[in-house]
Amino acid sequence: MTDTTGTGPLGDGAWPGEIADLRDGFAGALNIYRTMAHHPELLRAWAPLRQHVVKDSALGPERSEIVILRTGVRIGSSYEWAHHVSRARALGMSDERIVAVLGQPEGEDGLLVRAVDAIIDNQRLPAPLERDLATAFGKKVVFDLIATVGFYLVLGTILRTYNVLVDDEIAAELEAHPL
Repeated sequence: MTDTTGTGPLGDGAWPGEIADLRDGFAGALNIYRTMAHHPELLRAWAPLRQHVVKDSALGPERSEIVILRTGVRIGSSYEWAHHVSRARALGMSDERIVAVLGQPEGEDGLLVRAVDAIIDNQRLPAPLERDLATAFGKKVVFDLIATVGFYLVLGTILRTYNVLVDDEIAAELEAHPL
């Protein structure tokens, strides 16, 4: 999808020259980053944090997906929900586990969901919940969990502000294989 409103995803012809090197990587692959390309300096600064949160987080891939899915649900971002249903499935997560994030699942996923809810509702983790998380996963995971929620709050706000549509291939995937 290309930008027709002046605020949506930029097509290749409108891509800023100062971030040309990002177009063939993560930034050119998704509508969210093509939308962020309206602010080249922000997108360039975003890249290292994205690398950590999305690829190198101490949460690990499955825990990250639980955190991101719950964040997407809580902020009403259909884009994040759709994209991360696809990513969770690619990791081998069952549809039942993914759907459970809509409620209050048991076990480790439930602990992560409660943490996301606390961060969104109170902008903090209560001490007992922080202790439970640190005991279960370690302190670095707690920091990465907080950072992941914050990262996706920002993305979700951009997505919802500019009405960024789910990328075509993800929309087609979910249409072919709905939850």
